[in-house]
Amino acid sequence: MSEKVLMKGNEAIAEAAILAGCRHYFGYPITPQTEVAAYMSKKMPKIGGTFLQAESEIAAINMVYGVASTGKRAMTSSSSPGISLKTEGISYLAGADLPALIVNVQRGGPGLGGIQPSQSDYFLATRGPGHGDFHVLVFAPSSVQEMADLTSKAFELAEKYRMPAMLLADGTMGQMMEPVVLPEPVAEVSEKPWAVTGTKGEREHNIINSLYLKPAELEQTNLDRFARYKIIEENEPMWEEFMMEDAEVCVVSTGITARVSRNAIVEARKQGIKVGMIRPITLWPFPKKPLIEAADKVKSFIAVELNMGQMKEDIELAIRCKKDVALCSRVGGMIPSPDEVLEAIKTAACNEEV
Repeated sequence: MSEKVLMKGNEAIAEAAILAGCRHYFGYPITPQTEVAAYMSKKMPKIGGTFLQAESEIAAINMVYGVASTGKRAMTSSSSPGISLKTEGISYLAGADLPALIVNVQRGGPGLGGIQPSQSDYFLATRGPGHGDFHVLVFAPSSVQEMADLTSKAFELAEKYRMPAMLLADGTMGQMMEPVVLPEPVAEVSEKPWAVTGTKGEREHNIINSLYLKPAELEQTNLDRFARYKIIEENEPMWEEFMMEDAEVCVVSTGITARVSRNAIVEARKQGIKVGMIRPITLWPFPKKPLIEAADKVKSFIAVELNMGQMKEDIELAIRCKKDVALCSRVGGMIPSPDEVLEAIKTAACNEEV
């Protein structure tokens, strides 16, 4: 096994991307993800890669589009206001069925908001960050180790299904330092039969495009894409369960709030409250299966998140409102304490006893 190294979350993303075969990074600095770009600016020139600080976020995502169309692994990173600017380009990537990695280390909003951590881009990421009918793969790390591991996973699945992937981390995950075992380097990124790399007179021309002027053709393209999404929803959801064997209350949380919730659950168990947690690792596809199964066992759910209750809606949809879903949240860059989550757990447990 490789040795552990102490890394900041943003740096772990960058190094894991390089190990995954990414040699093309285009971005623009914005807090709290600037370390991703800074790391790439130092490393890419040394390994024959491309680092380019674009003139804007819009330019950066379109540069990613260009490289992705050649079948090479490319990425960009930003934080919430910057991702808003990239959404048109992300929609073009999805419309052209191109794999690429978009990193969003979230800060509070709307507007410029603040520079403190948030999870308020959940809807933006999971509903399709751009115009039209589409999804991107969405991964939510809860440790620096997962920042690295899920970066590799994102590239892998983006290429497998020919679609963009987003690593959706909160600002705390980007700035936190922890020991991490870096993924093994990818030996070689395979050639893509669909890439626009020149025919050498050996094949038909490949065309990368997201414009379909014939309605029936565009409709069929969307239907085909959603058939692929159905396969992804069946095969690719990722989640972690914690103390769910006999749980009567189920906490659902990701990122930094999942770590806070874990401490609260341990304390609640000491006080005799049967509570556990389901932690979604993929936010799209959302892990509906364990939640549906939990809804037949637990008495209630609690969504713990850094927004006004965005994931709470997906929990309610997944369980078809079979059980109540309470909300424990802080916004504006505030993070709930373990005591606040514990109080929410106690309230849920007491409500079920009445």
